[in-house]
Amino acid sequence: MATITKKKLIQVISQNQGVHPDDVRNVIQSFLDVMTDYLSQGDRLEFRDFGVFEIVERKQKIGRNPKNAGVPIIIPARLAVKFTPGKKMRKLIEKGRKTPPSK
Repeated sequence: MATITKKKLIQVISQNQGVHPDDVRNVIQSFLDVMTDYLSQGDRLEFRDFGVFEIVERKQKIGRNPKNAGVPIIIPARLAVKFTPGKKMRKLIEKGRKTPPSK
């Protein structure tokens, strides 16, 4: 299992679509910036067949220090981004089927 970076995505999309890497980089970065802006405003982002990004509140909880389990640590409530995969992605993941990045 590999870690795919933004740089690798730019390279693959550039080769697949025949578009200059700088143009792909600008579009991807703009996309990520706009997504971040909408999420920071509390909006929900839905991409059919891919999934949904939304902000959820994680409740306060009590954690334990493994070195000193007798002392509870309060982990405060916080906002977090939650991703729920869409039908198509969920089916592909469940099957364990990998689609090649290039055509």
